[in-house]
Amino acid sequence: MKREKFFRKNLWPQAALLIISAAFNLSAQERIPRVVQEPPRVFIDCHQCDMNYIRSELSFVSFVRDRAEADVHVLITTQSTADGGREYTLNFIGRNNFYDIHHTLKYVSPRTASADTERKGLVRMLKVGLVPYLAKTDLGDYLRVDFEKRLPPAEVEDPWNFWVFNLGLSGSMSGEQTKNFFSLHSNLSASRVTEKVKFRSGLSGRFNSSRFKVTQDDVTTIITSRQSSFSLSSLLVYSISDHWSVGTWFGVSSSTYNNINLNINPAPAIEYNYFPYSESTRRQLRFLYRVGFNLNFYREETIYDKMREALLGETLAVTLEIKEPWGNVYASLEGFHYFHDFSKNHLVFNSSLNLRLYRGFSVGISGRFAKINDQIYLPKGDLSLEDILLQRKALATAYSYGISLGVNYTFGSIYAGVVNPRFGN
Repeated sequence: MKREKFFRKNLWPQAALLIISAAFNLSAQERIPRVVQEPPRVFIDCHQCDMNYIRSELSFVSFVRDRAEADVHVLITTQSTADGGREYTLNFIGRNNFYDIHHTLKYVSPRTASADTERKGLVRMLKVGLVPYLAKTDLGDYLRVDFEKRLPPAEVEDPWNFWVFNLGLSGSMSGEQTKNFFSLHSNLSASRVTEKVKFRSGLSGRFNSSRFKVTQDDVTTIITSRQSSFSLSSLLVYSISDHWSVGTWFGVSSSTYNNINLNINPAPAIEYNYFPYSESTRRQLRFLYRVGFNLNFYREETIYDKMREALLGETLAVTLEIKEPWGNVYASLEGFHYFHDFSKNHLVFNSSLNLRLYRGFSVGISGRFAKINDQIYLPKGDLSLEDILLQRKALATAYSYGISLGVNYTFGSIYAGVVNPRFGN
């Protein structure tokens, strides 16, 4: 009896402790990712990448066509660099057995790099980023680390002092027996971008000409339509902190469509980004306030009996941008009014949403709506039928809108790693 009591008093707690310990160890083992024997399944989330080249170069992983089937989701976002090149941000997101591996790499392609050089550099960065995932599989036994030793480049002075220039000219011509079209577009830009200061300026001009030959009752009429416009815009921005910026716009423009012979528009502004600017490739929530002065010289007398006028107005804009594995979100709301008459205003809302709702199923929607009460530039008098049909001059309107909706569903094999370029893609 004493032994029984001793057993119950001393061994049962130890037995209970052993059971709890065993259960804890079992639970811990279940949480530890198992070493897998097959290659990780990878989903490349990039809209500007040469996927055929990437698949052919990364033959040591299995590519899938849906992120829900992937062990590794690679979300690639891009933004322009100061010299006109492109910065790729590669976000590696582990799933399933690799849930605890997340990291971010960057690759910068200079403006002078060819398309082939750019895609080779991106693939090299993809290989580096996939190493931690391969190391947790049996393929890790076949990994080899190779370091190409290079001397650091000698410091050199930039003869251009970060200035980048671009000059472009393009034209098109098309026609039939009774009509022809001609278009000419030119542009010149200069920019200088550093961590603290951003300056961009551009000059562009456009000319469009249309000619129609109409025959009715043996009478031939030639209808000619011409439109022209030019604009000079400059932007200067100073970085105050990781959330605040100040700057100013300056614009000069002309447009036959909008009855503007000359418009001069300086506009200082301030911007606050709720998220740090360093996270701009993934998410932004910007609040922009701008006060602008408009000096307008009109081609024809306006509906308010003006040939020229000087006006002051203010703008408040809110912009949200999010790029995540589940999709992309963009929304902006801009409000504007003139100080001399608050009823002369506009409100513009733009949005786009792309969601991956389920495996292979995605929904995309975009829309735009504008409430317009500030068309002070409209010419006096009625427009001719030719002006309306050929869209040579702006029409009075209280609003404008546009919307698009699309759904996409893909099913079948989840693997998408085969490349076959025969007869095109």
